[in-house]
Amino acid sequence: MAIKEDIERGINVEENDLAEPLVKQKDVASGSEESSSNGEDSLRMVLLSTAMAVYGSFEFGLCVGYSAPTQSGIRTDIGLTLAEYAVFGSVLTVGAMIGAITSGRIADFFGRKGAMRVSATVCIIGWLVIYFAKDALMLYFGRLSTGYGLGVLSYVVPVFIAEIAPKNLRGALTTLNQLLICAGGSTAFIIGTFVNWRILAAIGLLPCFSLLAGLFLIPESPRWLARMGNQKEYEVALQKLRGENADVSREAAEIEEYIETLQSLPKAKVQDLFQSGYIHSVIVAFGLMMLQQLGGVNAIGFYASETFVSAGFASGNLGNILIGCIQVPITAAGAILMDKSGRRPLLMVSASGTFVGCFLTGISFYLKGHEFFLEWVPSLALSGILVYSGSFSIGMGPVPWVMMSEIFHINIKGIAGSLATLISWFGSWLMTYAFNFLMSWSPSGTFFLFSAASAITVLFVARVVPETKGKTLEEIQASLNKKEAR
Repeated sequence: MAIKEDIERGINVEENDLAEPLVKQKDVASGSEESSSNGEDSLRMVLLSTAMAVYGSFEFGLCVGYSAPTQSGIRTDIGLTLAEYAVFGSVLTVGAMIGAITSGRIADFFGRKGAMRVSATVCIIGWLVIYFAKDALMLYFGRLSTGYGLGVLSYVVPVFIAEIAPKNLRGALTTLNQLLICAGGSTAFIIGTFVNWRILAAIGLLPCFSLLAGLFLIPESPRWLARMGNQKEYEVALQKLRGENADVSREAAEIEEYIETLQSLPKAKVQDLFQSGYIHSVIVAFGLMMLQQLGGVNAIGFYASETFVSAGFASGNLGNILIGCIQVPITAAGAILMDKSGRRPLLMVSASGTFVGCFLTGISFYLKGHEFFLEWVPSLALSGILVYSGSFSIGMGPVPWVMMSEIFHINIKGIAGSLATLISWFGSWLMTYAFNFLMSWSPSGTFFLFSAASAITVLFVARVVPETKGKTLEEIQASLNKKEAR
């Protein structure tokens, strides 16, 4: 009954922390040695499962980074106008919004692994269409298809990792999602500088096939299997994740009790998200997702080459390569700090850095427009965008996705996660579609607007966002409910 009362209050109870231990007696003499062995087995499978899942994240990064180094090549070969290329760049986010709307349902119906299979297959279709494209329509369809796959992947990958990871590693492992997104984007930036756009599209197929193959090696999320009533399968999956010799009987019993209680609750609807038990987590997740995009990250990434050229560089290649080189190590540093410094400090530092980066870039364009200190303009623009890119990678990139996977109660996780992902992709579409037109209006004004969004993010984090470092999912929900009750 205690579990049921907790759930009805909106507390998200993690499987491993549901109740007081039922059995505490173990063989003391051999317990320590077995625990060490089982821990190694458990960590090995968790790491393997995470590694396979983040092939989807790498694919995400390749798709997002694809349009920056290929802009001039595609426009020359296919004959696209700037407006038509803006459609090509932004239609990815339209597909992602459609994928986001369906991502929760797909992940709940087909399972976490099934959702990744669907998205990888759709991405393969999209890349093939782009590779063989002869006109704008084929490019749009291919980009729309890869976008749909990304919309599903951007939800299911962090959720899958969060559901299988130990609480003390949940932040770091979930951050690997963003690390591989950055690695994929960096790969697109760097390799795209040297190869034809069709070859880069063919390279985009590789992580899709790797993901499809890797999914045969790892178990499904035990939580999802239990929800579906697949008792044998979820016990096998749990055993694989915890180690061959681990005693999972207590954990399995707790999962069963929790799922039985959960299934007695009514099915969540959109209007349920605004109940008092859920509203704080919804505001935090939706707010972070929108502010992440209003800072202009995907707009800057999609059109990095043209931005550097506009700032006075003969070519955008140098800037693309430098962006690719700094994103991965800085994101890796963020993954290490995630469970040490916490989520809030990383967000504050990151948003402050993106503010500075955009402000510097805005100043560079202002100086160019008024023909002041023209010799400073390219260096100032490059420095600003690199500061922005590095700052975003350490916090505003990974943390919103980590928190999205942490703060939603399991009863609303599917629908709330889908909507949070939809909001992120809607913001991305808005920024990527409008970016070229904003730059035509005022390059300096565009980056000053982005810097203002970063300043608002700092205030939002300071006032609204809770710290979730080192807490179980249950403790996170309890903390949110206490704040809501005040």
